[in-house]
Amino acid sequence: MRVKVCGITSVDDAIMAVKAGADAIGLVFYEPSPRCVSVEQAEAIARAVGPFVTVVALFVNAPSDVIADILKRVPIHVIQFHGDEPAEFCEQFSRPYMKALRMREDLDVHAAIAHFDSALGILLDAYTPGVPGGTGETFDWQRVPKDSSRAIILAGGLTPENIRRAVAETSIYGVDVSGGVERAPGIKEAQKIESFVRAAKSFS
Repeated sequence: MRVKVCGITSVDDAIMAVKAGADAIGLVFYEPSPRCVSVEQAEAIARAVGPFVTVVALFVNAPSDVIADILKRVPIHVIQFHGDEPAEFCEQFSRPYMKALRMREDLDVHAAIAHFDSALGILLDAYTPGVPGGTGETFDWQRVPKDSSRAIILAGGLTPENIRRAVAETSIYGVDVSGGVERAPGIKEAQKIESFVRAAKSFS
């Protein structure tokens, strides 16, 4: 079970997540988010974790020139598109990418995944109108495809308290946590991260 800790805003929190066993960290480049980082913050964090930790950059409907500039300045391994970006847009950066799908009640999950056959993975997140993510809400995990050939990452309202059940009820590649391991928006808590990673990886 792979674990990504998203919404990292400081070098200290990044190192804390890595020491706890996180496989990846997420840097948010979406200004309305309380977890948004500057390019300078992102570069310092990415370099601090070293080459063997996957650094993921999260964008929400960002202009292509903004994304390209950040990719030039920050050592990013994977892009996470968390808005309404079509596959053609996601493919232009010559970088592995994940596409987030917000699990609206009327969403045909299999059909939506099929639109992004070039994606390295698909992240399934809770749906809240007008908010692209980070709401702390869960969704019905029975909707997670169990027969997908794609790497499926589960997000949305995951915490140290519910992660075991979430993993047990789904057949997924990995999990993505942000608010569930914080003491305040953008400020991670070591004990929560350690508990979360330990519980998630107990299914490995």
